Amino acid sequence: MWTTLLVEDELQAREYVRAIFGKIASPFRITGEAANGADALAFIREHNPDLVISDIVMPVMDGVELLQAVRAEGYDTRFVMLTCMSDFEFARNALEYGASSYILKLSMDTETLEQTLDKVAQELRLRGRLRKIERDLQGIAKHAAKPTDHPELNNVIDRILMHYDEPLSLASLAEWVSMDPSYLSDLFRKKTGVTLTNFLQNVRIESAKVMLKESAATIGEIAEKVGFANDNYFNKIFRKWTGVSPGDYRRGGSSVRKDDEDDNQKSF
Repeated sequence: MWTTLLVEDELQAREYVRAIFGKIASPFRITGEAANGADALAFIREHNPDLVISDIVMPVMDGVELLQAVRAEGYDTRFVMLTCMSDFEFARNALEYGASSYILKLSMDTETLEQTLDKVAQELRLRGRLRKIERDLQGIAKHAAKPTDHPELNNVIDRILMHYDEPLSLASLAEWVSMDPSYLSDLFRKKTGVTLTNFLQNVRIESAKVMLKESAATIGEIAEKVGFANDNYFNKIFRKWTGVSPGDYRRGGSSVRKDDEDDNQKSF
């Protein structure tokens, strides 16, 4: 079951939403209530519910302000906004800040609420899959890392594992550990047996393989998420490392890494 916070300053409206909740089969249950955004924010900080169903117009802190505050503090709680026709502009603002949906109070019924909750449930299932991907990627990173006897090189390896999805270059990595780029490149290969390029590419491709199997993201989106500037280059490097295209790999094609002695001789 997913936990739900109901935020509504009118007691009668809260009772109506609870009554509809009781009539539908849903993986959500109401675990808390609040009469304004300030009280709701305090509840979210303590309990971190999966879903917040919130009125927009409320005293102290309105629903949009609550959503903004929750996002600013880093919570990925799903939001469904309750609104009147006169509040529609506020509802549109809420969607821009990441609300999943909104429901017009006057037209709320079991069917409308059930459809909305189904949509939120899909988002939460996707969130769960993405969190699993993140855990898998952390495991890949730990497996890929072979600490050396050189502290600065270990710092470089840690930085690649933590930030492989960002633009990385020999120059930026060398600056990170206050080393000459050429010296860092030679030392990395000497201590690890591979070039910086191959190490970085391996981490990125292993991460991409997990996402291709576990997520519904497009190949272009995955390329960006693992640090490639464009999907054409991603396709080229993925094929070099696995022997198949990203699309074939997602469809179940075999993955056989191709050793490329020429590339192993290249510097970063």
